[in-house]
Amino acid sequence: MKEKLAFVIPAYNEEETIVATLKDVRRQFPGRDVFVVNDGSVDKTRELAIANGGNVLSHIINRGLGAALSTGIQAAVQSGADIIITFDADLQHLGKDVYRLIKPIQDGKADATIGSRFLSKHDKELMPSIKRIGNTMLTGVTNLLADTTITDSQSGLRAFNKEAAQKLMILCDKYEVSSEIIHQLGHHNMRIIEIPIKAIYDDRSVKRGTGQMPWKNGLHIVWSMILRTLGIKK
Repeated sequence: MKEKLAFVIPAYNEEETIVATLKDVRRQFPGRDVFVVNDGSVDKTRELAIANGGNVLSHIINRGLGAALSTGIQAAVQSGADIIITFDADLQHLGKDVYRLIKPIQDGKADATIGSRFLSKHDKELMPSIKRIGNTMLTGVTNLLADTTITDSQSGLRAFNKEAAQKLMILCDKYEVSSEIIHQLGHHNMRIIEIPIKAIYDDRSVKRGTGQMPWKNGLHIVWSMILRTLGIKK
């Protein structure tokens, strides 16, 4: 593989899963840069990531997913990466899925790819119903405002070529970043392809996922996107 790859893994209090996440990525992609953004964790996330080969970038306080992704993507771009992959730290993704994610970029057919949990009926049905309904609604609004046809706008598994990554100017700190990324890719006419991926749900991820995306957060995401589309909010 001639392209230089870099992984960006945002992590907030992920001491239970960060080691297994890094081992999975390292097993599939040995020798590649892995930027772990320790977003103000108060547990052992930072220490464990360093001990297991992560290039750790730390926020002094918890700033949110958007800020963590912004820090990591900027670092990956500055490292000279040709393809940048965002990867969650909670064991929801499989490292082996990244091969299929980056292939359209390697072949020059896409500027960005998104791992979709909705392209397979079986995997879609595995998603907890509250997450499935919320994601479907947010994806619909995201597509309307971004003029895209994505099935899973809230997916954390993505890949960008250098040009697409350089054009991303992430302004939001919180969970609206997933919709913001789609919006910016659409605005810059980037070629987006979705790839079916398998997401892993256990009791921990279901509980945390429900807490991360309550209805008020969903409304905040929608409202922020509307304001940005109208040019009222940067």
